[in-house]
Amino acid sequence: MTLIGDLGKIIAFLFLLLVIFLITAKSKRKLPNYLFASFLLVSSIDLSGLFWSPSSTFFRSFKSASVLLQMPLYYLYVKSACYYNFNLNKKHLLHALLFLLSFVLFISTDISKQGYRLFDMLLTVQYYYYIVAVFLVLRTFKKLYRENYSSNHQQVYQWLLRTTILFLIGNFFVLLRGFIKNNDILLYLYTFTGFFALFMISWFVLNCLYRPDLFAGIDKDLVPVKKAPDFKEESEQLKDLLILMEMEKPYLDDTLTLQKLAEKINLPEKQLSLLINQSVGKHFFDFINEFRINSAKTLLKENPQLTVLEVLYQVGFNSKSSFYTAFKKETGVTPTDYRKSIS
Repeated sequence: MTLIGDLGKIIAFLFLLLVIFLITAKSKRKLPNYLFASFLLVSSIDLSGLFWSPSSTFFRSFKSASVLLQMPLYYLYVKSACYYNFNLNKKHLLHALLFLLSFVLFISTDISKQGYRLFDMLLTVQYYYYIVAVFLVLRTFKKLYRENYSSNHQQVYQWLLRTTILFLIGNFFVLLRGFIKNNDILLYLYTFTGFFALFMISWFVLNCLYRPDLFAGIDKDLVPVKKAPDFKEESEQLKDLLILMEMEKPYLDDTLTLQKLAEKINLPEKQLSLLINQSVGKHFFDFINEFRINSAKTLLKENPQLTVLEVLYQVGFNSKSSFYTAFKKETGVTPTDYRKSIS
């Protein structure tokens, strides 16, 4: 138990350290940092149970009820990370309603064992409700950025998806504890859960340190394009689009969006999106990357003096990882291997 307590103290300390970093870090968008910091702070209060049992009724009630704030805060964090124009307003206070009701109930009455079992059931239902909501947000986010943006929002999507999956795994261990009656096995499970939590917070810290400005976000007012069954290919519009791409090379702009391209070709955004989706058979994101990759292949072949890093910036990519992923998806090999194959 001493090891578990010490692990809890280390984890809580790292959580608080990351909270301070997120609050004080220079960032163009503060809201995601503040919401994630709030989530971590509430999580550290929950984890403090590994080494601290408050004697005060107020603090004990607050600690017990605060777990109902974790998933709402994480859900709001995901939305703010995905959408740059997401803002908190009064309606979001409804997410704290269960916490407030539980806190008042805990502090004003003595809850029986049956009452705590009901509370645990409520907590489980709330947890999976928000998990489903988070996955729905991520699914819509992925569809929107692929249809409207050429810059790499895949990193944001992968970060949020992996974080959510890690939370699911951690919650599985917590649920598992309720089915184990053997004290020795339970002790091992508590220890393993502690090390898993330590791994998670270390992963959070490394990501926040190496990618402090990860979240550029997209427009929350965008809606996914729905395919029109009666849409007929407009060959002239497609021809004009391809000529524009070849002559003006708008894909070299790493901040190119569907809106910018629609203005250049003088088409409504929705119509351009349908043209690309149905006539070309690709999302806007993949359509733009195809031109970038073809341009990169030419530079890699004809300009051996250029480094791969110089090439990726010249053709419109803004990160090495996104360039390598897109290049391998398009050609089946890495840029380095491609250059070796043609030399």
